[in-house]
Amino acid sequence: MSEPKAPTPAPGDTYKGWLFKWTNYIKGYQRRWFVLSNGLLSYYRTQSEMGHTCRGTINLATANIAVEDSCNFVISNGGTQTYHLKASSEVERQRWITALELAKAKAFRMQAESDDSGDDSTSPSASQGAGSRNSEVQSTLRTLGSKVEDLSTCNDLIAKHGSALQRSLSELEGIRLGGETSEKIRQVTERATLFRITSNAMINACRDFLALAQAHSKRWQKALQAEREQRVRLEETLEQLAKQHNHLERAFRGATVLPASQSNPAIDSKGSVPGKGDVSDEDEENEFFDACEDVQEFITVPADPKYHRSGSNVSGISSELGMDDGTTSLDEQSLASNPESPQSQEVVPVRKRRTRIPDKPNYSLNLWSIMKNCIGKELSKIPMPVNFNEPLSMLQRLSEDLEYYELLDRGAKCQSSLEQMCYVAAFTVSSYSTTVHRTGKPFNPLLGETFELDRVQESGYRSLCEQVSHHPPAAAHHAISERGWTLRQEIALASKFRGKYLSIMPLGSIHCVFEKSNNHYTWKKVTTTVHNIIVGKLWIDQSGEIDVVNHKTGDRCHLKFAPYSYFSRDVARKVTGVVTDKDGKAHYVLSGTWDEKMECSRVMESSRGGENGADGRQKTVYQTLKAKELWRKTPLPEGAEDMYYFSTLALTLNEPEEGVAPTDSRRRPDQRLMEQGRWEEANAEKQRLEEKQRTVRRERDREANRSTNPAEEAEEVEIASEPSETTYKTETLHGSHPPAYSSGHQDNYKPMWFERQIDPMTGDPTHIYRGGYWEAKEQGNWDSCPDIF
Repeated sequence: MSEPKAPTPAPGDTYKGWLFKWTNYIKGYQRRWFVLSNGLLSYYRTQSEMGHTCRGTINLATANIAVEDSCNFVISNGGTQTYHLKASSEVERQRWITALELAKAKAFRMQAESDDSGDDSTSPSASQGAGSRNSEVQSTLRTLGSKVEDLSTCNDLIAKHGSALQRSLSELEGIRLGGETSEKIRQVTERATLFRITSNAMINACRDFLALAQAHSKRWQKALQAEREQRVRLEETLEQLAKQHNHLERAFRGATVLPASQSNPAIDSKGSVPGKGDVSDEDEENEFFDACEDVQEFITVPADPKYHRSGSNVSGISSELGMDDGTTSLDEQSLASNPESPQSQEVVPVRKRRTRIPDKPNYSLNLWSIMKNCIGKELSKIPMPVNFNEPLSMLQRLSEDLEYYELLDRGAKCQSSLEQMCYVAAFTVSSYSTTVHRTGKPFNPLLGETFELDRVQESGYRSLCEQVSHHPPAAAHHAISERGWTLRQEIALASKFRGKYLSIMPLGSIHCVFEKSNNHYTWKKVTTTVHNIIVGKLWIDQSGEIDVVNHKTGDRCHLKFAPYSYFSRDVARKVTGVVTDKDGKAHYVLSGTWDEKMECSRVMESSRGGENGADGRQKTVYQTLKAKELWRKTPLPEGAEDMYYFSTLALTLNEPEEGVAPTDSRRRPDQRLMEQGRWEEANAEKQRLEEKQRTVRRERDREANRSTNPAEEAEEVEIASEPSETTYKTETLHGSHPPAYSSGHQDNYKPMWFERQIDPMTGDPTHIYRGGYWEAKEQGNWDSCPDIF
């Protein structure tokens, strides 16, 4: 049944989240995405449906809201529509009830009034600041009133003196030549002078009035922006308080729980509705159950260390969880290092980064006329206009993997390698969260192009990317943090266009090394698929499997990205995983979605269940503790839909900076023109750069073909063995083809800042940072950089 689409919510007037909605007696409660906006409650099957399919809408102005039990509530408009809903917790239910009651009151008020009085001034954030703003507004109104009175007084004086001047002029005209002529002329002159002075006074008063109005207009705009920011901060604070309240309730229940012998096994075995949606694995291969909260041995109370000691003594897992004296458990780190907590906001950026870029222009383009001849071809060999791009290069997109660097910071503090593996696995998933709406294609970097991301003062890390190959396109990335971790990767893209969808397969390994423990992790990326290339709305999916391996301890985390299916019962974009040690024993279970959050549950017991389906495989049953949140996506900035859906970090990547290398992506002219909305000029500049790169490549090929004399080749090898800055520049401009990654062929082309080596962990040829970039930046010496732009 077709339902009307929910209206577009105004900024700050919306509330969104997952709820369980009763469907029927066969399916029971099903997880749905609810949006509360402008007095209307709408729901969708998934978040991706918000742009095209609304499953139902109810008007709160005439609706009744009833609370049934701790997590259930009912919304009905008198019989035609009734929603039986269930929240994941009492705290979440209370937040929804509060938001619904406020929205209902506001909707009723707007319906009853004939004017437009029910706007943002009725919101909690605006009303909170009303008292402090009222005195300022009253003072401004009094000042404006006095100026209006001055204008009125000047108007009266002008009228009075104008009349007198007219009379004097009339008398002057009636006088014939006589003795009183000079006196009349003197009176006219005086009155004309008074008129001029009064007119000047009125002009000055008008000027003051205009300047005051303009000044207060800017102040009011700033005040409005401050109100919006204050509202966001209050909402974040309220959410943090709700989480802390929920945590304290759990701690209280754990401290006052009955002994294990008196617990009710019937109640413990049922499980709650939230567990149905959050802890089920793909195709029900694995079933995860929350451990019984009534069993005191399995409850941890981070607020009181004695509960850590008692719990670890009974279960015998203190060393594995890192709960020794002076250390911090995963539970404590999850709470203390939450990105939404006040502690994480202590670091204030030294430099104020930009928060907006020019809005994306609305240019139409016939996609089929360009793509019909490209089926089956390599994406990097297809000449694409900037209309399909976003104003970032692939090097900058690769640097976005560090969006949630805090996960590695927290992992560096872990005492347990298994616990550290959970944070590394969450970091691998978080790198895909920025791609959910990013359907634009990044610019293909030119050979030798670089991009630096220096966030030492703000976040303690800095990274460098360089395009080390063009066919196939490959980029090397190296990041190092002052907080004890190093990340490096080399990614080569293999892509195929199949008419209906586009598949992008990243090749290469990612390495993460922690300095304190010397734990060395490696993993690979999954396949990215862009659907509805020709017809329909573009959408992106991630699918495949990732094995995160700790080469020092043998620990392993197997992550599975479930491909989207309309007929699947699972949550869209679902990711699940299991952390095992070198012996294959499961210790943690990970679950969540790659676009929203990841959670971690400690495994207490595991066993084999009955047969699962016709293939005869057995289900693995894990008994786990309550899930702890490892990572949650940061909301996109306001107006992101008009700015290519860039995150807060992505908005700053192409911001001009002083001192970067001449080969930095920020200096790329076609990308800068596109960001400014000058797409026609950007297309022309893009063609110029591509032709320049082809010319340099042909010249490099000719130079390589001339080197047929073995003596000359030996000389080149000798020069390459002792590189200098001048040698790098010559090789970049006149070297031969980049190496083939499958064959391991070594040629005389060498990147500026990376060198090709055999990876000791994987045995594959890769490019590793050779050093020298940040020293060159400090000295301002970029003479060896090639001219690629």
